[in-house]
Amino acid sequence: MSDAGRSVGLAILDDYANAALAAADWSPLMGRVERLTVFDRAFASEDEAATALAAFDVVVGMRERTPFPARLLHRLPRLRLLVTTGMRNNSFDLPAARAQGVTVCGTRGVGSPTSELAIGLLIALVRDIPGQERSLREGRWQTRPGVGLAGKTLGIAGLGTVGGAVARAALAMGMDVIAWSPNLTAERAAAHGARRVEKAELFATADVVTLHLVLSDRSREIVGAADLDLMRPAAFLVNTARAGLVDQDALYAALAGRRIAGAAMDVYEREPLPAGHRLLGLDNVLLTPHLGYATADNFARMYGDAIEDVVAWLAGSPIRELG
Repeated sequence: MSDAGRSVGLAILDDYANAALAAADWSPLMGRVERLTVFDRAFASEDEAATALAAFDVVVGMRERTPFPARLLHRLPRLRLLVTTGMRNNSFDLPAARAQGVTVCGTRGVGSPTSELAIGLLIALVRDIPGQERSLREGRWQTRPGVGLAGKTLGIAGLGTVGGAVARAALAMGMDVIAWSPNLTAERAAAHGARRVEKAELFATADVVTLHLVLSDRSREIVGAADLDLMRPAAFLVNTARAGLVDQDALYAALAGRRIAGAAMDVYEREPLPAGHRLLGLDNVLLTPHLGYATADNFARMYGDAIEDVVAWLAGSPIRELG
């Protein structure tokens, strides 16, 4: 649908770091967008989202921070273009959007920043970098030794783009890499320098398990209590993918009960993570606020593409359409 000749309202959502306007050149939209509004915090409810977005024709979402199910879309009759950063968003109801005449477009990214964060969290977790830095600031010195990674086994659940990049980095550090996913073949694993194993072997033998699966109905809570029980007491878990991949009650129990050594997490069931959340009370977890994709380079590409998406849609020739 072309809106040539008509000024439109555009909302940028969930810009927690207030990075959107500085990350890209928004001048191509001057004179075409009468209201450009940035929301720098999450909506408290769907009702709040519906009220806040009622006057906007175009919404630029940040990944899956604000879901757009059918019921919310139906409350936004003015909405005509919905942009998601990234080329996949499981929280957008694409059939409902299409039925309502809403065009949905995506954006590209730069490199594999999530794999970089996964490796960073892995090292920081096993070497207790945050704890030792805190000790130093408090006037103490080394308080406990960390764990070296050379010769250890990394178990990767999900060997796609991100998992494959993590495998290459782990190999460079001298780790042995094993991998599993429901559809992973031995040949594909070998192409990444990994050995394909069954799920039980991965959890039972890996020194560190890192998750890089796509969340779907089939993969939801694919890591359950039985899998965590297979892990050795000295093993660690890293999750930079989606919280829904793991049974959160089972994970909390395993951590609180010291049945595994620790975990690093960048993703949560509810984001932003609420103050007082039970994970914040554990001393064997390393928590980051969903930083996987949040780099300046990635924001520049994502918001630059979002601007291109809006310009193309206004001209009646949408690009990077989803669904």
